[in-house]
Amino acid sequence: MQSIDRYMARLIALPLFATLIISAMLLVLDRMLRLFEFVATEGGPVSVVWRMLANLLPEYLGLGIPIGLMLGVLLAFRRLATTSELDVMRGVGMSYGRLLRVPYMYAIALAVANLLIVGYLQPISRYYYENLRFELRTGALGASIKVGEFTHLGDRMTLRIEQSRDKGRDLSGIFVHTLTAKGDWIGVTAEHGRFLASDDPNVIIFRLTNGTMIHNNPTFKVPRVLTFSTHSLPINLPKFESFRQRGGRNLEYTLPELARQGQTAATVEQRDSSRSEFHFRVAEVATMFLLPMLALALGVPPKRSSSALGVFLAIVMIVTYFKINQYAAGIGEAGKVDPLIAMWVPFSLFAALVLWMYYTIAYVPGGQPIGALERTISLIAKAVTSRLPGRRRRVVAGA
Repeated sequence: MQSIDRYMARLIALPLFATLIISAMLLVLDRMLRLFEFVATEGGPVSVVWRMLANLLPEYLGLGIPIGLMLGVLLAFRRLATTSELDVMRGVGMSYGRLLRVPYMYAIALAVANLLIVGYLQPISRYYYENLRFELRTGALGASIKVGEFTHLGDRMTLRIEQSRDKGRDLSGIFVHTLTAKGDWIGVTAEHGRFLASDDPNVIIFRLTNGTMIHNNPTFKVPRVLTFSTHSLPINLPKFESFRQRGGRNLEYTLPELARQGQTAATVEQRDSSRSEFHFRVAEVATMFLLPMLALALGVPPKRSSSALGVFLAIVMIVTYFKINQYAAGIGEAGKVDPLIAMWVPFSLFAALVLWMYYTIAYVPGGQPIGALERTISLIAKAVTSRLPGRRRRVVAGA
């Protein structure tokens, strides 16, 4: 029996982790293009893209783990059924309940991992992601100076660079215009320049070489002009407002924090919103314990059939149920229905459907939960193919 358990574990592992990795990669690639565009538009460093993607991974894993578990178990049972290995196991007295031992080991381990992700890791990483977006918009990450464009450093300074070499260490073709608190303005042009740190973290030094400075004041009859070989121009870094504290949204609260908010929040709307998000996450984790039975019911095709209808139906069912949960969470958050009822009634109906499907295939002789649907699809396929011109010619030629 242990050898069969190891065999089942290998059959499940490959599609499970392949689905998890592929789904995460697709979601990351889809978001990566938009993040690169967003970061380039805001003028931030490219390295922040990887930090933002790292903070999105828990969200993608929270979506990918249930689907990976479903497809891993389903494809494992489908392979056993199509190669007649399942018939051999059933013939030697192994029940479906016994065959689900290994899938439920996977389900328990992944449910614990998913609970940690959606309950603790995902809210914190979501907050850090929003923090990075805020810092990009405000320039707190260090907006890059675009070559050939006017860059505003605070409210009083404008800078333009013609050329940049050595990763920004050697700048040339420099124009600087700055306003002082007294109403003066200073214009500087220089052949070369370099940014240097100073003792004050809020001030940087712009070391200019071979340039001209123009200083104008309303009291001056003519502006003062100075030619220099080296000049150090202090630049006050702009002050940025601080990002809000974590918890500005329910998505950023951990499960214990949501539970406390659901009891102690100041308003009814806040309590309903926190309770709805709490029950949504718990229901998402609880659903994973139904997936092995659903995967078994849909993964075993009817006798003498190799139809992949069960695979398609499994994806449709899990995605539809997830969307219904999202809608129910929105209703509970709005206070139209109590969050406990809004979230657990759909879960109870889904659980009843899964248990009926498992009972049908495991305890009803010759039972097939989607047998009627399989026969309907088969009849439709035969009706369509019989009307095709090539099919009709072959039938006539055979006659």
